[in-house]
Amino acid sequence: MLQALREKTSGTIAKIVLGALIFVFSFFGIQSYFIARTDTWVAKVGDREITPDQFRQRFDEYRQQMTRMSNGALDGAFFEKPETKRQVLNALIDEQLILAANERLGIVVPDQRVNKEISDIPAFQSEGKFDAAMYRAVLSAQGMSPLGFEKRVRDDLATRELPGQIAATDLVTEADVDALVRLRDQTRDFQYLRLTKPAPADYVPTDSEIGAYHKEHGNEFMTPEQVALEYVELDAATLKIDTTADEATLKERYEKEKSRYVSAEQRLASHILVKVAKGADPNAQKAALSKAQDLAKQVRGGKDFAVVAKQNSDDLGSKAQGGDLGWLEKGVTDPAFEAALFAMKKGEVSEPVLSDEGYHLIELRDVRLEHVRSFDEVKGELARQLLDSERERAFNDLAGKLTDAVYADPSSLEPVAKALSLPIQKTGLFARTGGTGIAANPAVIKAAFSEAVLVQGNTSDPIDLGTDHKVVVRVAEHKAATPRPLDEVRGEIRTRLVAQHVSRLAKERADALFARFGKGEPLDALAAEIKSKPETATGVGRNAVNVDGRLVTAVFKLAHPAENQPVRTLVPLADDAYALVQLYAVKAGDPAKLDKAARDQTREQLERTRAAQAARAFVEALRKGTRIEIAEDRLQ
Repeated sequence: MLQALREKTSGTIAKIVLGALIFVFSFFGIQSYFIARTDTWVAKVGDREITPDQFRQRFDEYRQQMTRMSNGALDGAFFEKPETKRQVLNALIDEQLILAANERLGIVVPDQRVNKEISDIPAFQSEGKFDAAMYRAVLSAQGMSPLGFEKRVRDDLATRELPGQIAATDLVTEADVDALVRLRDQTRDFQYLRLTKPAPADYVPTDSEIGAYHKEHGNEFMTPEQVALEYVELDAATLKIDTTADEATLKERYEKEKSRYVSAEQRLASHILVKVAKGADPNAQKAALSKAQDLAKQVRGGKDFAVVAKQNSDDLGSKAQGGDLGWLEKGVTDPAFEAALFAMKKGEVSEPVLSDEGYHLIELRDVRLEHVRSFDEVKGELARQLLDSERERAFNDLAGKLTDAVYADPSSLEPVAKALSLPIQKTGLFARTGGTGIAANPAVIKAAFSEAVLVQGNTSDPIDLGTDHKVVVRVAEHKAATPRPLDEVRGEIRTRLVAQHVSRLAKERADALFARFGKGEPLDALAAEIKSKPETATGVGRNAVNVDGRLVTAVFKLAHPAENQPVRTLVPLADDAYALVQLYAVKAGDPAKLDKAARDQTREQLERTRAAQAARAFVEALRKGTRIEIAEDRLQ
């Protein structure tokens, strides 16, 4: 057998095959045949992957935003819902779809647009002007680099640009406005007979009914699980810092950081871009230059620069703003662009300037000269910064000791309190819905009822309550959920059973009357039977506030009535009440009643709605044309 194998592998064809295999192994790496590749992405959009780190970062930002918006009142369990996590992931998927479309279409956000967006962020400004030193300091405090932040801003602008341009192409005609007004301002005339909740009559639940209900619904009558926590809280705002900012120290700090107080020269610029690809053939270069020169003539001939930019610029980022690039300083634009801009005088328009993107016409609209703030101007600011930096240094030192003490002995808070010279405090009992003080914080509630803290009895990891504010908690007391005895809840059950009985009576009576009403019995006759009177509502609009909202919603869902043939329906109301309703007239809104201001506002409303629909439809089309995979088990 071995001899036969040797013979079969010694021929010319066999050598060719073996040579091909050797080439394959050397090119692709033989180790790839033995080492399995483990996917870690949470979603894959085409060939783009969304990593767990990207998802966690975006989810943490969403959590912080929603917590701020709700003033901390949002239940922590909300963020654990699968639908909440999918909402955040879907936004990330949409962004990747748009970024991929940008690449295919060759859409690039220019550096000028990114720089303007960053310089307009108030957190990076000092006295209303962009402060480069403050920019770097703020990013450093957030653990971000300027390059990383600029990429994020660029991606954010890129994800908005293409949908925005698509949305802007949607046209709204006068007929569209008229149609919207007729529908939006439509009114309806109808009659209704309110059927109030009936009395419970002589119904009294028996002991056996109450007992059976308690047995079946016992989990609805529980004393909730509760915990009380002991905790050590570290808050930079309460730290006592013994630092006196003497003038010599402040002056030394001023000299070291003097560059922070220099406002570099800035120039307010607009531009028109005539795009031409880098390395384009001479004819394309010549055509682009000729177009740029022609546009320069139009501007110098008296045509408004912003109007020319809106009509002709190839820079999608600034075109809609008339070419506005905002305030620029040296070091943030293309070298050729910068050299031309800083050689101009206020009010001038440059000759065409060639960059990697194409030819630029630059308009210099204003100039801010370099300014150095004096020591006396910034003395108070320096003193505050010195105190803040000392406070932050002390906090970081104590935060490190806090973490070390917890990990050294998670079974007690005594070592933590001793290491930090802080007291051990205690909360009252609270359930999973939260309590007061730190027990109202969703992160604290989540930690308190976690397996590590509640079940294993450990001290929690440090929990962030805000900027330079941490706490560690440990369960001091635990009360498990317990069933409430029948005698304790007998009254509650009796009330429930009576309410259910009344609700059933109300529904049966309403259904019986509506059956007769639907067969044509007059509303007046039915009203007389129950010793009531029907009510008439005329000219009711979609947003009427003087009529029950449930009636309005139901009426506007009904089909238009034919002449002398009202459309009838039964509408459930609050508190087990119902209404028999007959719609007898529908009147369209009148576009002629709108003045110019109201009509313009309506047009803008319709444009915004259609723009949002167009943008959404674009993203949906991208979704349908792209393979999207989601790893549900990695959404943590």
